[in-house]
Amino acid sequence: MNPNANTNPMYMGPGGGYDTFRGGPPQPGRSPMGSGGGGGVGMGMPAGNVGGAGSSADALNDVLYGAGAGFVRSGLGAYGEKILGSGRSYVQSNISRYFTGHDVQYYFQVNDQYVRNKLKLLLFPFFHRGHWTRITEHVANGRLVYKPPRYDINAPDLYVPLMGFGTYVVLCGIAAGLDHRFTPEVLGTQFTRGLIAWGVQWVLMRGFLYALGSGEAPMLDLVAYTGYAFVGVSVSILSFVLMSWLYWIVWAWTSLCMGMFVVKTMKRILFAESRHYDRDSSRHHYILLLMAALQFPIAAWLGWLKR
Repeated sequence: MNPNANTNPMYMGPGGGYDTFRGGPPQPGRSPMGSGGGGGVGMGMPAGNVGGAGSSADALNDVLYGAGAGFVRSGLGAYGEKILGSGRSYVQSNISRYFTGHDVQYYFQVNDQYVRNKLKLLLFPFFHRGHWTRITEHVANGRLVYKPPRYDINAPDLYVPLMGFGTYVVLCGIAAGLDHRFTPEVLGTQFTRGLIAWGVQWVLMRGFLYALGSGEAPMLDLVAYTGYAFVGVSVSILSFVLMSWLYWIVWAWTSLCMGMFVVKTMKRILFAESRHYDRDSSRHHYILLLMAALQFPIAAWLGWLKR
C-alpha cells in the first residue's frame, strides 16, 4: 500500500457523471462539470490533492484567496479585498486546525461550470430536471464514497456559501452607503448577524435530523447546506440596491426556492444517505415544512437594513 495515498473516504479522483441540468448518460473519464481545472475569473482551483493536514490547510487558503482575489479587485473594491484578506488569515489561524480530521479540500473542488449550475439550482430549483441524489463510486478498498462537487451538482461545497456570505456583507455596506448611513460598524454588524443566522440554521437542521432519527450527516455538509441561504439573500439585497420596490418580490421568490432546496436536501439525507429513518412516520412532513417555512423569517432578518 502506498503510504502517501489519500485514504480519506471523502476524497474522489476524477470520474464519470452527468450534468443534471442537461441530462444525458455518464461519460467515463469526462467531468460533467467541465474541465477539471475550472477556468474563469474567480475560480482558481488547487492543482491536485495534497496529502497531510497542513498541506490541505495551505491548499484551502490558496483556494479561498486565489478564487476570490480577482473577483474582489474587479468588482467589490478595497473593502471587499480587505475582508477577503482577513478571512484568509482567519482560516489559516483558526478554522483549518479544527478540521484536521476532515478532508476540507473536498468542499472546494469546484469549477466555473459547477458554480453556475449550483446557482441555477439554488435560484430556480423548480426548473431542475435532474435527480437530487449524490453520485457515488467504489474506491480500491471497496468503500462507497461520494464524488466531489466538480463532478456532482448535488454535492455540498463551501466555496459558494463563503462567497455568498462575503457578497452579502459587502452588499449591505453598499446599500447603507447609498442611503448615506455607511460606517465601518455597519459591516461588522451585518457580519455578526450573518454568522448568527448561519449558526442558528445549522443547529436547527442538526436538531431536526436528530428528531427524525438521523444524526449522521457530516458537520461540514450541514455548514454548506445552511450557508447556501446567503445566495438568495444577496440577490434580494442587490435587487433593493438596483430598484427598491423589487426587494420583497425577490425576497419571497428566493426564500421559497431556498425552502424547496432545504426540503429536497433533508429528504435525501434521511432516505438515501443515512438509511436509519422510519418512512412510515408522519413527523417528517411537519418538520420539513417547518424548516422550509423558517427560510422566510431568516432571510427577512438578514435583509433588514433599517431602511
